[in-house]
Amino acid sequence: MSSEIDLYHELSFYTLSHPDGELFLHQYAVDAFAAQHSRDNPKPITTAFALIGLYLFAVKGFAGRQVQRVHMQLGKSKRSWPIFDAPSKNAKMSVGDVLKVEPGDARDHAIKEWARSVWEVWQDRQPEIEALLQ
Repeated sequence: MSSEIDLYHELSFYTLSHPDGELFLHQYAVDAFAAQHSRDNPKPITTAFALIGLYLFAVKGFAGRQVQRVHMQLGKSKRSWPIFDAPSKNAKMSVGDVLKVEPGDARDHAIKEWARSVWEVWQDRQPEIEALLQ
């Protein structure tokens, strides 16, 4: 069985070769994977950016390119990022679930659902994410 990181790389190949323009599904996958594996993130910025991205997508309806631009803007400032402890419950989906779905519209939808399911387990941190964006 493939490891989660191998599955993520397989999905990244799909999302990076996807002709989705402004939607940029890859950003949702990056953020969902990073937030879902926050215990493995050695730098607080990784989880903070993932949660910011998921919030902007799931709550504010941002397209992936818009999220990417916010990440680039935030990355220009040097600051210390808060540490977010991983939630006690797991998201209802993982990268493996997404890859089980047939490529195309169904998989694209699954990527969004995965991102939403990861945000769902972190949503109690929404006030802190909003404060970071101020």
